[in-house]
Amino acid sequence: MRSWFYAFGLASALVFGLAEQAVVPNFAGTWTLDKNKSQDLQPSYRSFERVSWVITQTDNEISIQAKYGDFVRKDLPPVRPGRGAGGVPIGPRTYKLDGRETTVDIGGTKFTRKATLSNDGKTLELVEKETFHQGTDDESTRTSTDKLSLSADGKVLTVIRHRAGWPAPQDSTLVFNK
Repeated sequence: MRSWFYAFGLASALVFGLAEQAVVPNFAGTWTLDKNKSQDLQPSYRSFERVSWVITQTDNEISIQAKYGDFVRKDLPPVRPGRGAGGVPIGPRTYKLDGRETTVDIGGTKFTRKATLSNDGKTLELVEKETFHQGTDDESTRTSTDKLSLSADGKVLTVIRHRAGWPAPQDSTLVFNK
């Protein structure tokens, strides 16, 4: 009886361990923003004719580099995308796919990033917390949460975005085509 108990326990541990190692969908590629299908775009995305994400992905991590082309909206405030505090280029956003947090300090601004795969294995949630100083002792935090999912054919990337910590919360839906 005792051996059955141990065998069942070992088998259960293996099954649950394999479930923990769910396969992350492959988001790699160059994705072009479809402004007609997207909703409630933030100014940095509305200010440019072309916006694309270049996503690289390995078994261990995912990186997203936003690229902007042809500034067209003169009625919006000037935007310098891809810049951190003091105008320092921030490069791609990189997340570990094993759920561990990563931290990057750029020009006095601390970025903490974490990726979590949904239980159904179809949505990857990317959370970035940005901590910075305003004035001498006033620390502020902004959080961006992107929920990435692919269409059945893998040609459309939908990102449900929620941003908090700005003057007002911002929600948008970004639709990209491969």
